[in-house]
Amino acid sequence: MATDTVTEVFQEHRPVLMGVAYRMLGRVADAEDVVQDAWLRWSGADRSGVREPRGYLVRVVTRLAIDRLRQVQSRNEAYVGPWLPEPYLTDFGDTVADTAERAVLADTISLAVLVVLESLSPLERAVFVLREAFGYPYADIAVTLDRSESAVRQLAGRARRHVEERRPRYEVDPAERRDLTERFLAAAFEGDLDGLMSLLAPDVRLVGDSGGLSKGPARAIESADKVGRFVAGIARKGVVDVSVRLIEANAGPALLVMSGGKPDSVLQLDVADGRIQCVYIVRNPEKLLLLAVD
Repeated sequence: MATDTVTEVFQEHRPVLMGVAYRMLGRVADAEDVVQDAWLRWSGADRSGVREPRGYLVRVVTRLAIDRLRQVQSRNEAYVGPWLPEPYLTDFGDTVADTAERAVLADTISLAVLVVLESLSPLERAVFVLREAFGYPYADIAVTLDRSESAVRQLAGRARRHVEERRPRYEVDPAERRDLTERFLAAAFEGDLDGLMSLLAPDVRLVGDSGGLSKGPARAIESADKVGRFVAGIARKGVVDVSVRLIEANAGPALLVMSGGKPDSVLQLDVADGRIQCVYIVRNPEKLLLLAVD
């Protein structure tokens, strides 16, 4: 296989490999490291017996991600405050033509689902990602994980039950979610506490991830009154040289707050029944490095 062909084959499958790695790890930098390690293995491997490059590469990435996930979970035990996945700019573009497949990919990359996946074991998470997000047969997953098919089915059952018990149980019109995001932004900037309260569910939660590296709530804030006052308070204090833009992150609308031309935070909302159910705010500067977009 010529060098150009080796590179082209890898680049063809890179979006899938990145998708697997990010869903496994929840951090873009860690996912990119895993994909880069996979490239080094692919470029240096004897590929004469590789009939299906995609399957081979997914297997390599999955195994590398499991090893990295074990390291990350150990690291997260000492994490300061709530942990949230790193915001991931998403635009499937022409890489996913099928509407149903696009919906599945979007669902499995949402912040709400990734937070739930964080509580799975590395093997359970791998099985869930490969099966639910990418539709791999149990037999193929068994080969990837070097487990029996019956063991993989058991892992899949446990993971699916765990996720279904904890994931948000509602479907939201993307246009409605975008509208609520824009109205939330307007009310916050205007200091309109009543307007904010009208958008929040009574039992709304706010989860902020600062990693101890910037200001943020040390624990989740619950109830419309507390969340509304917290958001209004942030708006009153203001951010130096602030600008806000609407972006797509984790397959949904999100607000990117810039300060002095640099990313300050990313805010995303979970919505159901016309109300905001959860507010996610990522302020850990290490998770915002890749969002310095023009």
